[in-house]
Amino acid sequence: MITRRGFLTGSIGALAAPLLSACSPGGAAAGGGHVLTATDVHVADYPTVTAVKWIGETLERQTGGRLKLRQYHSGQLGRESEAIDMARFGAIDITRVYSGALNNAFPLTQALCLPYVFDSVEHMRHALDSGIADSVLQGFESRDLVGLAIYDSGPRCFYNTKHPIVEPHDLHGLKLRVANSDIFIQLMRMLGANPTPMSLGDTFSGMETHMIDGAENNMRSFHSSRHFEAAHYWSQSEHSYAPDVLLMSRRRFELLSPADRRLLLDTARASVQVMRTQWDASEDKARQAVAAYGVKFNAVDMPAFHQAAAPLLRQYLQQPDIASLHRRIRAYA
Repeated sequence: MITRRGFLTGSIGALAAPLLSACSPGGAAAGGGHVLTATDVHVADYPTVTAVKWIGETLERQTGGRLKLRQYHSGQLGRESEAIDMARFGAIDITRVYSGALNNAFPLTQALCLPYVFDSVEHMRHALDSGIADSVLQGFESRDLVGLAIYDSGPRCFYNTKHPIVEPHDLHGLKLRVANSDIFIQLMRMLGANPTPMSLGDTFSGMETHMIDGAENNMRSFHSSRHFEAAHYWSQSEHSYAPDVLLMSRRRFELLSPADRRLLLDTARASVQVMRTQWDASEDKARQAVAAYGVKFNAVDMPAFHQAAAPLLRQYLQQPDIASLHRRIRAYA
């Protein structure tokens, strides 16, 4: 859940103070321009990071250097929950956030994270491009944020240190890292696992010290976080296609001229295709790399997982807004 705790107790403030003085996020640059700051917990060559880098290069080229972007990747400025609050309070400009971390504060994002809402990457991309992304992005304005773009991030699957997951029963008793999202916590419990909310950065050590037995994530993150060195079983459950969201501080956005706002929005939307192209190529390479390391892959009993997750889906579809968005998504299947 998004809270002010970290910001108000000083953990975010401690991060923000040197950032504000050293980088002047959204502030004046030489020649009367703006320097925008962007954060991401992922590594430098992760597709979302490179897509935002492309945004910065495009803005700088289109404005003759008047708009610039400075990136802080690899979690240099803290966790996603901290980045969300920093953006809301105007300490940073842009951040890329996993949609599961937004579910509690921005209910429309729940429709994107529910189990087995999307049938495939192609289905997800078609639905997002056909108006679903715009509907979700508009919902951020009420909480001091501007939704710039939605980056898809492939299917989320289970991986663990113990054994293959073929049926939901195989999850029973396993301690699995999940993001701090009600949907994912409920889903893991419904499938019989013991959900353990934990940051992505703490997951590797959690598996090595046997605090947890595994996690669920996409292939690209499984590789870039080097979780494959601890968890040698990957089970292709594809239980969620929860995408990533690119957000901007509304107060920083409104300091830009109307023309620059339009340019930023258009460039962010265009970056979606940049991200997807890089994602597809890097996901294939990641799968090859973890297979070469010795990770064992297995298919799962999809009908059994669909059936086990169905009660959670029905629960959330009792909300009219979620049900409406779900119907629109399924229409593009």
